[in-house]
Amino acid sequence: MYSISNLGMFGITHFSAVINPPQACILAVGAGIPRVVSDSSDQPTKATMLEATLSMDSRAVDAFVAEEFLTSFKQFIEDPTSMII
Repeated sequence: MYSISNLGMFGITHFSAVINPPQACILAVGAGIPRVVSDSSDQPTKATMLEATLSMDSRAVDAFVAEEFLTSFKQFIEDPTSMII
């Protein structure tokens, strides 16, 4: 089972959440903060970035499964419309 802990709504940008039984993983989501990044043509542009940390119990979840979860999470956060297709 996965849980999500969101302290970003309180302005906290980064933290690590503690797993509580019977959970196997918990995703800690921080606040989105605006940053300047370069776009595909190397021009500066503004983007909202957030930090997410996954804590897992390696007795219950394999590291490969956790990596797949984080990869999917990243893809959905970067393109939320893909969740409805």
